[in-house]
Amino acid sequence: MSQTPDASASESTTAPARHPVDEVLPPARLGLLGLQHVLVMYAGCVTVPLVFGAAAKLDTSTIGLLINADLLVAGLVTLLQAIGVGKVLGVRLPVVAGATFTAVTPMILIAGEYGMQAVYGSMIAAGVFGLLVAVPFARAVRFFPPLVSGSVITVIGLSLIGVAAGLIAGQDSDAKNYAAPSHLALAGGIVLVIVLVNRFTSGFFSQLGVLLGLIVGTAVAVPMGLTDFSTVGGADWFGLASPFHFGAPHFPIAAVVSMCVVMLVTFTESTADMLAVGEMTGRPLSSKDLARGLAADGVSGIFGGIMNGFLDTVFAQNVGLVGMTKVRSRYVAAVAGGILVVFALIPKLGEIVASLPGPVIGGAGLVMFATVTSVGISTLRKVEFEGTSNLLIVAVSIGVGMLPVVAPSFYHAFPTWVQIIGGSAITSATVAAFLLNLLFNHTPGRKKTAPESGPGQTALPDSTPST
Repeated sequence: MSQTPDASASESTTAPARHPVDEVLPPARLGLLGLQHVLVMYAGCVTVPLVFGAAAKLDTSTIGLLINADLLVAGLVTLLQAIGVGKVLGVRLPVVAGATFTAVTPMILIAGEYGMQAVYGSMIAAGVFGLLVAVPFARAVRFFPPLVSGSVITVIGLSLIGVAAGLIAGQDSDAKNYAAPSHLALAGGIVLVIVLVNRFTSGFFSQLGVLLGLIVGTAVAVPMGLTDFSTVGGADWFGLASPFHFGAPHFPIAAVVSMCVVMLVTFTESTADMLAVGEMTGRPLSSKDLARGLAADGVSGIFGGIMNGFLDTVFAQNVGLVGMTKVRSRYVAAVAGGILVVFALIPKLGEIVASLPGPVIGGAGLVMFATVTSVGISTLRKVEFEGTSNLLIVAVSIGVGMLPVVAPSFYHAFPTWVQIIGGSAITSATVAAFLLNLLFNHTPGRKKTAPESGPGQTALPDSTPST
């Protein structure tokens, strides 16, 4: 006689609900949302090779090669971060990687002193160093509670608002059309589109506010004469830079040490951003998760050194986009990584995106960067201020971090290594918040603080299951 299976037993064997981070959206949504991530980060990503190439006095074709390599490395590292490789690489969150500005100044100095072969040799060495220190760095993350990470994320967003302003108004204050009212109006219109889309639409369309703003802005910019697609026709349909384009890598000690410092700075930036995304998506990170994400940053150094690219970090503007759209699927970021790889292999497509006008990118960027700041403020809400010195820590950290933003030459009289650390808003804010947190909250005789895993601290247990 056959027995009817127990319904409760059947229910107990049902697979647990999939976390939104692991949700695979329909193909059309994945494509549009992935493209939106690319459009948000593209200008910032390609600006790094443009600035470095000009400073290193490279010709136009070589700079184009660097841009393709930059996009290729960013796409591959984004895929690593979103999808992951076993228990070794990738944070497995909806994060997008791109070239970090932190490396630009030391790369320029190394190129002038030792040549391009040393630039990419030291980058490879820094990548190996990053792989070696990813785990111990991640284990120290208990020293990056919301007090520290919230201060740093706030400074990241505030420091990037200047980038948006430069895109909208222009970089040369002496230029005839600097901060032209029409440019400001265009950027303001894009902000308005994003606001109205989020206010009066729901569901999928509300998640496309930035993309729709970029499309509308570009359409308006055409009759204004702000678009220039002349370079698209001359771009190749297919192209890939050969490894070690500048020759066999060199490894001068001073250059290697400098780039290893940059790698540590990149780790601090990525740590704050990954913690923020983990919080937004409802998937808190263990130290093992964080170590995998940082190891992917290390891989970017090796990839970049071989393929003539750049060191990558988690892009803050895309963190802001996750917070704004509430789309938590890591596969959206994976699609963005795939699109970046396609752009790297098809220069003509990359030229189209690169031709979007500055005021258009800047208008969208303004919202994204301010969203990052809002995430930082939201994180600071978890900090216990009553009866502690935490308010002073936040104040000093933000003040120190904003100094190089409001006064870019503030540290010009100091040695290069001081300029590398102090001249970066993100780095100086991180160092200040980290040290002050140690001084006030992790030394004997400290004032009242929140519990280690309470509102003022972030607990990242090693036992948290990896995804």
